Amino acid sequence: MALPASAVRAFEPPPQPEREAPARTTCPRRHSRVEAELAASRPGSVAASVGAGPPRGVSDEFNSRPLLEKPRKASSSLAGAACAPLFALLSRRRRRRMHVLRRRWDLGSLCRALLTRGLAALGHSLKHVLCSIFSKIFGPLASVGNMDEKSNKLLLALVMLFLFAVIVLQYVCPGTECQLLRLQAFSSPVPDPYRSEDESSARFVPRYNFTRSDLLRKVDFDIKGDDLIVFLHIQKTGGTTFGRHLVRNIQLEQPCECRVGQKKCTCHRPGKRETWLFSRFSTGWSCGLHADWTELTSCVPSVVDGKRDSRLRPSSKDKRGSPNTNAGANSPSSTKARNTSKSGKNFHYITILRDPVSRYLSEWRHVQRGATWKASLHVCDGRPPTSEELPSCYTGDDWSGCPLKEFMDCPYNLANNRQVRMLSDLTLVGCYNLSVMPEKQRNKVLLESAKSNLKRMAFFGLTEFQRKTQYLFEKTFNMNFISPFTQYNTTRASSVEINEEIQKRIEGLNFLDMELYSYAKDLFLQRYQFMRQKDHQEARRKRQEQRRFLKGRLLQTHFLSQGQGQSQNQNQNQSQNANPNANQNLTQNLTQNLVQNLTQSSSQKENRKSAKQNAGKEQNDSTSSGTNDYIGSVEKWR
Repeated sequence: MALPASAVRAFEPPPQPEREAPARTTCPRRHSRVEAELAASRPGSVAASVGAGPPRGVSDEFNSRPLLEKPRKASSSLAGAACAPLFALLSRRRRRRMHVLRRRWDLGSLCRALLTRGLAALGHSLKHVLCSIFSKIFGPLASVGNMDEKSNKLLLALVMLFLFAVIVLQYVCPGTECQLLRLQAFSSPVPDPYRSEDESSARFVPRYNFTRSDLLRKVDFDIKGDDLIVFLHIQKTGGTTFGRHLVRNIQLEQPCECRVGQKKCTCHRPGKRETWLFSRFSTGWSCGLHADWTELTSCVPSVVDGKRDSRLRPSSKDKRGSPNTNAGANSPSSTKARNTSKSGKNFHYITILRDPVSRYLSEWRHVQRGATWKASLHVCDGRPPTSEELPSCYTGDDWSGCPLKEFMDCPYNLANNRQVRMLSDLTLVGCYNLSVMPEKQRNKVLLESAKSNLKRMAFFGLTEFQRKTQYLFEKTFNMNFISPFTQYNTTRASSVEINEEIQKRIEGLNFLDMELYSYAKDLFLQRYQFMRQKDHQEARRKRQEQRRFLKGRLLQTHFLSQGQGQSQNQNQNQSQNANPNANQNLTQNLTQNLVQNLTQSSSQKENRKSAKQNAGKEQNDSTSSGTNDYIGSVEKWR
């Protein structure tokens, strides 16, 4: 069977392009068109197009993948000749589609080649730019290469040492725990741990001279007995927060039961159905809303003893019609005597004070929102004041929306000097009757009474010192809180912006409170420092006792070891020597000397204790009699 002419021509080698011919264009569209025209001008265009090489810039392997796998040299292979008859048998339409697909493949490969070359050129230029930058930055380090071998080794050793130190430092104090790594350690000094909450120095210069009994406040509070804590709650001093701490935040054997939706909690003594706390959140306002010192001292004993109506009964002086004839009869001693009830219960009064300007502004904002405190009884000397003795500053139901100027202009406003009025004994000045004595004398008596009552209170705290308030309460009553107090420096009063003139006027309206707060702050901080020093002394004393006890134990073991050695030597000497009386005399002398030293040291210690007791210092013996002997022997040994 004879092959067709087109197949015979397929076996012939394809014509090679001349070497000196000009380079063809790299454009895929133009090159494919020229090649198609040349292939169409010759017979067997399909075989010629298949046998022709790929266009310039297009890989041979890529062109051969969409078609049949074709070897790179078609002239020396029979695969191309075998594929030619297949393409010749295809229709013209199929062959045209094959040409279109080939042109598309050539365009894609060319674009990929251009993209690859562009990226390579961009990377090369970027490499040159980075090299130039690094050469400018690290140019001085190039001189290291010119150094001798010893210098290179020394530099390498320093670098390795630095890296090792950095690694060790990261393991020793990772993160920001090490203060040496913080920039603040170099820029600012270390903050004082004894800094006050109001950013003032904790170590202040005292203005008042208080005795040791005034500074030492430690109440032997017996929660299982008949002791009662009475909380005097002054308006807008943070008393609500402190009252919640008392019922919810104290570690007790029998904690207070506070139910959801109820304002009061049940605070019973362990094993009894009696309360140990007289406050807003435990017993409610049993003596009236925000009862003052005068009301509480006359009301609490009656309430505790079951005589709730006695605080509203008129006294004998009221029946005579002269309520103010014996205004000065209630002395501080008589006030102090009222701190116990007929049943023998001890009442420990506590309260919280606040800066007068901040408290005044806070009360004004509270009145603006509609607070009236109409439920306050203001009972003094057995009766409430009349409308002439205590006029009202507003005519409506409340004083809501009043401006600050109107609030300050009212001469009967109880917000003025409220803290002095609530802490003083009003019976000394005729209660709310202003015609009993001149105003200057009245103010002096009220201030002195408030200072005296505040100093004799079991405890008082300051709103501006929450942590110190917690510390002093725990030390006073030997009761610990579960969670620490939080200092809130941003309040409603702090958001009120006032000028210097208004502030001076507020201070003038509350001049008695300003003096009382200065006195209370000085006493409070002196008590805090006194208690801190006492704690440090107690801790130092315990450490010294522990050291002495350990030294005594060490000395005891030393004496025992020496006694055993001497007994062994005596036994040997008795076996060797014929005179045992000499050895016995020697042991007796040693024991007598040891006993004499111990007795002398114990007598010296007793003399020291008696001298300290005569000087008025407290000494607590916590060691046993056997330990005292050890301590005496240690003192003699030292």
